[in-house]
Amino acid sequence: MDSNEEEGVCYAQPVTIEDRVGIVHDFVQRCDYRIPIAIDPIGNPANEIYAGWPERLYIVGEDGAIAYKGKTGPFGYHPEEVAAWLLEHFPPAASEGEPLAR
Repeated sequence: MDSNEEEGVCYAQPVTIEDRVGIVHDFVQRCDYRIPIAIDPIGNPANEIYAGWPERLYIVGEDGAIAYKGKTGPFGYHPEEVAAWLLEHFPPAASEGEPLAR
């Protein structure tokens, strides 16, 4: 995409795990991203298991099991479903005397 070229975020297809780690590292630095990221090895086993292409949202429970599995994108990609699931299972703490915002 032109916007990716303008922002300097075009990368050659990674052929080694080091290539992938480098791309992720660049993303983390550019976006000040603080959430842990899992990187699929070059053989793409996670993609084979979870069918994440072109995009898919999962929530992994504290027990390591899949707690939410979204549909594949782009038409099944609904981040608002993830937000609703998270709010239902982990409601924000209300300040004393304030109702919970939904």
